[in-house]
Amino acid sequence: DKGKIKSVGKDIEGDEVDCSKYVVMPGLVNAHTHSAMISLRGYYDDAELQEWLDKMWEFEKSMGKEIMQVSSEIAVIEMLTSGTTAFVDMYFNPDQLKILSNEYKMRVQAGYTFLDNLFDPYKVDKLQRQLKGDEYFNPIINVHSLYAVGDESLKLVKQLSNELTERVHIHISETRKEIYEIKKKTGLFPIEYLNSIDMLKGTQLVHLGWVASWEIGLIKEKGAFVTNCPTSTMKLATAGFFPFKEILDSGITVTLGTDGPASNNTLDMFREMKNAVLLYRHSYWSTSVKAIDVLRSATYEGYKLLGIRGGRVEEEFVADLILLDANKLYPFSLDRLISHIVYTIDGNAVKGVIINGYMRTNDELERRLQELVNRLNYLLFNA
Repeated sequence: DKGKIKSVGKDIEGDEVDCSKYVVMPGLVNAHTHSAMISLRGYYDDAELQEWLDKMWEFEKSMGKEIMQVSSEIAVIEMLTSGTTAFVDMYFNPDQLKILSNEYKMRVQAGYTFLDNLFDPYKVDKLQRQLKGDEYFNPIINVHSLYAVGDESLKLVKQLSNELTERVHIHISETRKEIYEIKKKTGLFPIEYLNSIDMLKGTQLVHLGWVASWEIGLIKEKGAFVTNCPTSTMKLATAGFFPFKEILDSGITVTLGTDGPASNNTLDMFREMKNAVLLYRHSYWSTSVKAIDVLRSATYEGYKLLGIRGGRVEEEFVADLILLDANKLYPFSLDRLISHIVYTIDGNAVKGVIINGYMRTNDELERRLQELVNRLNYLLFNA
């Protein structure tokens, strides 16, 4: 009813969809990705972060609008067909994502990105002010990182955030090198520095593999959000330890993201949930992070980040749901269901999604996907 779950139970009036072969669960929120980097999937995979970034930025300088549009549409379909109902994007084409979000009825938060070696910050500022939200799309302010933007850009970001009341979204405390450089430049650790320039409150902090215990206290105090991207952390060898349990115990909102399809290389949030648990347990020699913790991060906590009452199959929560093939969840038992969802299946178990009460099946989406893949291959290798 009006995009929300009206009631949960038996003998409910209304149109019926036969879900007897499915398990219905809340939709997943990919809290950090770079959707247009589908075009860079497999391009330069076996390098550490800085070398990898240099190659990405070199390619992105000549990336055309059509490549970004086609790549982002492929990413949208990949996410929908693997159970993601909403995502947060950091890239250069939020105008295209706004159109796609309405076309596919998918919840998207995105914005233009402050990245000084690629874009004039004053142009980014101007474009961001022109970007407006609607039913499915909400603008945010993307800042690549403290090491990739200067003081002038940060002043613009702070002013923008205050004037537009839009959330800041930033990569931070990702590598040991970053920590040393920021400490040398400012005398502070990255989270401390953000706090010192009054940019920590309500900010979305991505990665946090190198964060001090007292910085966790600052994050809590300022109501900031945290996003863990375990797969890209492992792939890019950024090391560090994401303090999942400590952050959870402090009451901070912890979300999950795949990061981009060039550094993951999938957009499958089921894989991300599993990797989040496994990486924590491997790093800390502890099983204190449970399957239910990462499932909550990928659902309820993700919607909390978006400012939407969702992520649960309950009355008055948004009707953002996914249908899982029950035959993939075997041996089937309710007491094993969460374990199956986190540890056993991947996005291939998803058969359809419902967003805002609107249902889409994978069959219709996959037909469009093949057309887009053919077009992207042509643009990259034949045009």
